[in-house]
Amino acid sequence: MAPNPDIRASDADRDRVAASLREHCAVGRITVDEMQERLEAVYEAKTLGRLQEITADLPEEDLHELPVPASQHKSTSRPPARRSSGDLFHRGVWGTWALVSGINFAVWLAILLTGNVVYPWWVWVAGPWGAVLLIGSLLGSRRHD
Repeated sequence: MAPNPDIRASDADRDRVAASLREHCAVGRITVDEMQERLEAVYEAKTLGRLQEITADLPEEDLHELPVPASQHKSTSRPPARRSSGDLFHRGVWGTWALVSGINFAVWLAILLTGNVVYPWWVWVAGPWGAVLLIGSLLGSRRHD
């Protein structure tokens, strides 16, 4: 049985609808501007009926996730795999290491090219940090599998 639309909405109800709108925007059902307008309406909504009106034209579940009817052939194309937040984190950490190490190496190389023989101090920045990242990446991938 559907809830009474005149019942007052709670903060949790509003947050649930807001999360749903963000997901619909992420998959392209609504634009960012439309999502912003609807989010404003969601947080101004006082009743469950008003929340239902805001999302009335959107499906409650992702239609792509529904089973394909037997009469319809399955598509062979797959959506691109989404990167996990852990993959993005590791790429960011390694990118930061490469940038900082590259800058240190460039400074050392510039000093060396001016004729001053300088101990390769940049190794003490890149080496230990890189070793810690390498160990973390190797052990971290086993832990999540």
